[in-house]
Amino acid sequence: MELYQQLLIACPLVFLAGFVDSIAGGGGLISLPAYYLTGIPPHTALGTNKLSSSIGTIFSTATYVREGYVYKRIVPVSVAGALIGSWIGAQYALLVDEQALLWLMVVLVPIIAVFAVLKKDLFTPEERDVQQRRELIITAVIALVIGWYDGFFGPGAGMFLVLAFVGILRLNPITASGNAKVVNLCSNLAAVVAFAISGHIVYQLALPCAVFAIAGNLLGAKLTIKNGARIIKPVMLIVVFILLLTIVRDLIVNL
Repeated sequence: MELYQQLLIACPLVFLAGFVDSIAGGGGLISLPAYYLTGIPPHTALGTNKLSSSIGTIFSTATYVREGYVYKRIVPVSVAGALIGSWIGAQYALLVDEQALLWLMVVLVPIIAVFAVLKKDLFTPEERDVQQRRELIITAVIALVIGWYDGFFGPGAGMFLVLAFVGILRLNPITASGNAKVVNLCSNLAAVVAFAISGHIVYQLALPCAVFAIAGNLLGAKLTIKNGARIIKPVMLIVVFILLLTIVRDLIVNL
């Protein structure tokens, strides 16, 4: 396939992925299949996707930071926990059958969706009164668990971070999205280095797509800051639906 054809396929979907990812996480569920459609090999698609999405995430993260929607106290713990958890998850991926996790996710994802729909106050947290030590411990556990999932399997990890930051830490939904982007950015940059060293990035495809990723991320971040839960909740439910379809598809393919 010619490069211009690949760009025609990937760029619009990467824009949409960046838009979704900056709001509720889970943009990789859109952008990674887009790169598969261009015909490049799977590992190269992963690396190319990581580069373009990471560049886009830099801009959405900067927007959240600039507007004051990142809770800085938990950033070091959440980033460290996610990186450690991701490394452990990657090691387990070599030992454990992914099918077991897929079946577990088929059960858990619909439960998460129902919970998000029925719990009306999920995205309108009450006044926070959490001791600093307890808050840091909870953050470390969240980051380790979701980091492990990201390293082992991955799809929707950013969405789970937003959900955990809102539902467990009771962060403001916009701040939860901002903190999730910081964690995602750090883990993605680490992955980009690994893919670059191994030669699994198509730069002539990734860099033009990154421009569209930037545009999608900026638009999504600005709409989130303006509208808060009114846009985060519906986008998150769409991501949950796409994630469930992805898991069911993987199960069917591997049967």
